[in-house]
Amino acid sequence: MKFIIQRDYLVQSVQDVMKAVSSRTTIPILTGIKITAAIDGVTLTGSDSDISIESFIPKEEDGNEIVEIKQTGAIVLQARFFSEIIRKLPTDFVEIEVLGSLQTVIRSGKSEFNLLGLDAEEYPRLPQIEENNKFYIATDLLKAMIRQTHFAVSTSETRPILTGVNWRIENGELTCIATDSHRLALRNAKIEAENNETYNIVIPGKSLSELSKIIDDSNGQIEIVITENQILFKAKHLLFFSRLLEGNYPDTSRLIPADSKTNLILNTKEFLQAIDRASLLAREGRNNVVKLAANEDGIIEISSNSPEIGKVVEEIQSQMIEGEELKISFSAKYMMDALKALEGTEIKISFTGAMRPFVIRPLHDETILQLILPVRTF
Repeated sequence: MKFIIQRDYLVQSVQDVMKAVSSRTTIPILTGIKITAAIDGVTLTGSDSDISIESFIPKEEDGNEIVEIKQTGAIVLQARFFSEIIRKLPTDFVEIEVLGSLQTVIRSGKSEFNLLGLDAEEYPRLPQIEENNKFYIATDLLKAMIRQTHFAVSTSETRPILTGVNWRIENGELTCIATDSHRLALRNAKIEAENNETYNIVIPGKSLSELSKIIDDSNGQIEIVITENQILFKAKHLLFFSRLLEGNYPDTSRLIPADSKTNLILNTKEFLQAIDRASLLAREGRNNVVKLAANEDGIIEISSNSPEIGKVVEEIQSQMIEGEELKISFSAKYMMDALKALEGTEIKISFTGAMRPFVIRPLHDETILQLILPVRTF
């Protein structure tokens, strides 16, 4: 194998596939990146058996020659060293050549590295996915849906299913739900589907987080293919495979209250900043709890008390308040996470009592909601 490639393209591809490479794998070859040179370009592959990423660098694009293939072939190189070397090479072009017995030479300018490679034949094959059932979603919408839900997945392995985001597809609509049993994030959107199949799958939160980092913000579309135990995201020159979590996701529709006893409309930014300040003292306590009291005159009092440090009281004016007076306590972190995920300058919070879950939505937007369980302090 021998080719010369523009360094910038190689650096970008290496960064993308590195997101799937783990140093803590039981399969030694997976600590490497597989590099395949074919007539039409170079393909890089990284995998940790949960996530696999394949990045393709075409021979040329828009009349610009990116790769000159001198000899086709494949090799696996130690990912950590290879990525560091590529980043620090001195010139804009890199030559990679595999000599006998898997010795690989990387040249750039007056730099020359010799790395011992591994046999590419031993690298696990990527899943072969039959592309019968596919649908399409705009890249920026997919990134928004991930951002607005994946933070609410559980980090505890006691219920592995909750470490994923539940995707439900029905009647051309995708609903994403994440919960760690103390809070819930939900977002839905219309998608383009090739058939009317319904799906109910759970994608690991980690997979979605990594996917979001590497898909380009360009306005292109992502093609998504679902099989029994895998999901494939196809972007331009990029394939991203993730395994699906096994098991049934709990029915969360029962958690979302249908009615409410107290409703508030607040300015999102003002409320977020008030919670942020109140949490400064709450963080010192074990539980990071702030209290909210809503009075009939529309004043919302936000307070926090840490016995060893002191207390803080904030007042903000609500834009509307209806229903019963209310005192409730909740995690400042959960509230700030929820507010950052919502779009829009105003939010509506609907309470059904001091110990019942409450719902936060942007005003005039039914496609997204955040739900938080209160904390008993009163």
